[in-house]
Amino acid sequence: MKNKAQLDGMPVWFDGKSINEALFCEEFLQTHKIIFTNGAFFTPEGRVTDELPLRGEIFEELKCCAVSNIPRKISNIVELMKLAALVEDFPPEPDRIHLSNGTLFLDGTFAEGKPKIVRNRFPVAYNPNAPKPVLWLQFLDGLLYPEDIPTLQEYIGYCLIPSNKGQRMMVIKGSGGEGKSRIGVVLRSLLGSNMATGSIAKIESSRFARADLEHELLMLDDDMKLEALPHTNHIKAIVTAELPMDLERKGQQSYQGDLYVRFLGFGNGSLKALYDRSEGFFRRQIILTSKPKDANRVDDPFIAEKMCDEAEGIFLWCLEGLRLLISNDYRFTLSERARENMSEAVSDGNNAVDFMKSEGYIRLKADAEASSRDVYAVYKLWCEDNAVNPLSQRSLCLH
Repeated sequence: MKNKAQLDGMPVWFDGKSINEALFCEEFLQTHKIIFTNGAFFTPEGRVTDELPLRGEIFEELKCCAVSNIPRKISNIVELMKLAALVEDFPPEPDRIHLSNGTLFLDGTFAEGKPKIVRNRFPVAYNPNAPKPVLWLQFLDGLLYPEDIPTLQEYIGYCLIPSNKGQRMMVIKGSGGEGKSRIGVVLRSLLGSNMATGSIAKIESSRFARADLEHELLMLDDDMKLEALPHTNHIKAIVTAELPMDLERKGQQSYQGDLYVRFLGFGNGSLKALYDRSEGFFRRQIILTSKPKDANRVDDPFIAEKMCDEAEGIFLWCLEGLRLLISNDYRFTLSERARENMSEAVSDGNNAVDFMKSEGYIRLKADAEASSRDVYAVYKLWCEDNAVNPLSQRSLCLH
């Protein structure tokens, strides 16, 4: 027999005086595709980054039943829905890319529509007949050396899927004014809310910063700090992450979460470490050098917006780079200039190597010997003559 609420034409979760929040969640989940896992709601549109629209939908359902404390009721329902919609296993799908008009599989097949709940969905549509992004390619030709453009193409393509198999981050350095930051605007039009902006240095200095990168595909640092990083273990771990990591949010117990975020930084130099002299830190970086700004170039303040209009064509360009990277077993195409940049970064981060190769300060012979104290004294003299900061005596002795 139908209960009174049903006979009166009222929702089953409202008895005329109060709202049954559990029944409301049950009915809401029957008409809305939504799950909760790893601290976030997910829908066919991807991760819910702003709960306000969700709260608005709940309010639309509740407003037919005028009761007091509606804002508190909505908050209670949202918290209860986290339990009602909870799923334990929701693995990433690195073999497909979810776009505004459907899902593109890396084998080339395309399925229209949004029938499934997904982790990430991009705001750009898949259009295999999209015109070539002429303006974007002209921009890159003026920004980077020709042999480095395929590397950027592969790296941006790498950011389209939730995978860390490339095990690299990218830094583009220049003197300033070349237009590097315009890349970030274009990437936002491609990735939408799946891209975060912030400081790479903050990853090491704040214990909460890593949790903010959960579910993100890319973190862009538009103006990297040139100060040497006091620690590098978190950055190295994220770049090569293949297992869950310990994450912590303010006021919450730490938990294990998966990170597949990639780093892209723009600055006047490469990342440096204060204490980490290992080659492993630099080996995780791809360092590209931008061309000097053409003195005759007339800057277009609307260039970023114009390139965003080519988003569908730029996506196809990125997709080509991803397929090339996968066909090469996730080994990036590196020019001789990029390799030299990494060697220079290693040398800058550990000037002991250059000191040992120097002439006139030290000589290596099989029958020669010198105390660590004497070697360090000569090393300090070499640093003064070459205007570089010396390592500590202990660090030099370890090398």
